[in-house]
Amino acid sequence: MKKGKINHLDFVVDKLTNSIENVKTGDSFKTDVSLLTRDEIKGITKKNGWLFDWKSELKAPEKEVYKLTISGSTNIQGLISITFRDDHVYMHLIESAPFNKGKDKAYLGVPGNLVAFACRVSYQRGGGGYLSFNSKTQLIEHYIKSLGAVHFGGTLMVITPETSLRLIDKYFND
Repeated sequence: MKKGKINHLDFVVDKLTNSIENVKTGDSFKTDVSLLTRDEIKGITKKNGWLFDWKSELKAPEKEVYKLTISGSTNIQGLISITFRDDHVYMHLIESAPFNKGKDKAYLGVPGNLVAFACRVSYQRGGGGYLSFNSKTQLIEHYIKSLGAVHFGGTLMVITPETSLRLIDKYFND
């Protein structure tokens, strides 16, 4: 079997909120996470400001690509690509929508929300809350501090069950 390219993630967790929060007003909005469809992928391109090739993520049979939206809206706030492995969930890619990046972003909490979702999937599918991902070297400390991730060596980061529960409770109090 051909070994896939490892993506070293470089998302920034701007704030752990209980949903996503409008930067200007401070208002919080309930969110939904659902599978991205082939129709929706058409607008998610580098030309439209997205950094990653989400079309190829969606085509990969072993990967699941999910979108984050504000409840009642179809506007995509962010995306995550995950794979379920024997004993945990592996996070391949995560990206906030172009309007949720940089100093002029519209909403806080998008990356944290998507990571919490991946933690919840790990519990739902028998992974016990374990989530792993590869980080860019310069962001290892950031993920330790912001998410409570454990540096496992090299660029590998792991979110343990205790930390998963904390993130899930923060975003999904249902």
